[in-house]
Amino acid sequence: MADKINIAVVGLGKMGLSHYAIANVHPMANAVACDDSRFISDVLKKNAQVTIHSDYAKMLATQNLDAVVIATPSRLHASMAYAALEKGLHVFCEKPFCLNWQDSLRLAELAKDKGVVTQVGYHYRYVGAFQEVRRILNSGALGNITHVQAEAYGPVVLRHRRSTWRTDNSEGGGCLYDYAAHPLNLLNWFFGTPTQVSGSVLTRVFSEDADDQVMSTLRWDNGPTAQLSVNWSDESHRKMSTKITMIGTNGRLFADRQECQLYLRNADPELPTYTKGWNVRYTTDLTDDVWFYLRGEEYSAQLDGFITAVAQGKPDLILNDFASATETDKTMSMILSNADTGMPVGEAPIVTQPAPAKRRGWFRL
Repeated sequence: MADKINIAVVGLGKMGLSHYAIANVHPMANAVACDDSRFISDVLKKNAQVTIHSDYAKMLATQNLDAVVIATPSRLHASMAYAALEKGLHVFCEKPFCLNWQDSLRLAELAKDKGVVTQVGYHYRYVGAFQEVRRILNSGALGNITHVQAEAYGPVVLRHRRSTWRTDNSEGGGCLYDYAAHPLNLLNWFFGTPTQVSGSVLTRVFSEDADDQVMSTLRWDNGPTAQLSVNWSDESHRKMSTKITMIGTNGRLFADRQECQLYLRNADPELPTYTKGWNVRYTTDLTDDVWFYLRGEEYSAQLDGFITAVAQGKPDLILNDFASATETDKTMSMILSNADTGMPVGEAPIVTQPAPAKRRGWFRL
């Protein structure tokens, strides 16, 4: 186990500054930064003792690094991650991973060949309530899941304005890649890559070059049907709000960042602390304490997980590696294709469960 790892945070926007702040005080890391904006560099150097490089390629060639954190606009992720992997470095990349899922697949395979630690910034996998959802699903206590609602709403684009990199499809991928990626990543974590995507609609509200809301239907072999509903032009929410609702043959489940609510028709021995009827577990009770809190314990927890995995040489500690992020990129590609053509993408789901009994009487009409 290394005493400290040398890590560079690339891109000093909102997320990059957050990652740098966490990495800079981590007891197992020595952090430097990289950004080609002279304005950002001048401000940081004036107000803090920060080592900042302006040329990514030169930094990789000249500095003794163990890992990089990539927090640049989405279109740069693939090339930057590839350059770091070729140097044998461990890579944390902000979401979305890549705008072309084939790039994601190639990078995941290269990372596996190199034997390095990889991670993508899907921080909701580190939220206690969503971790509890996965535990409940794995227990089987909810029975057969028949329907899922995955939602995300927030106030990102609230008026007509000149586009930014986030609202440019070629730069950031719009609402689908920047917002819908989060609930989709949770669905992938719970059920895997969907077998079929249909009914996808991407519409603009205020943006000129990107979608502001996304709706889609996802289906899995012998699994549930999920409805995706995402809108980042929703002023009724102060900040991003991600929600998961599930209905199963033995109850109902709801989870967001704050809590996990579970209704059981009958108690199940696989969940001994849950009783028949309504049960509520709060994120504060489900989440392990973090050594450093910034923006939310899940942000500190995911970067701490990455640094610890690198220092200990244990890629299996990661909850959201390149391979799992590739599932999400593929799912978003399926949604885009379905929205463009209007035709379902993927095969019709296999259903081996017994067919429901035929209805009789006036129901038959």
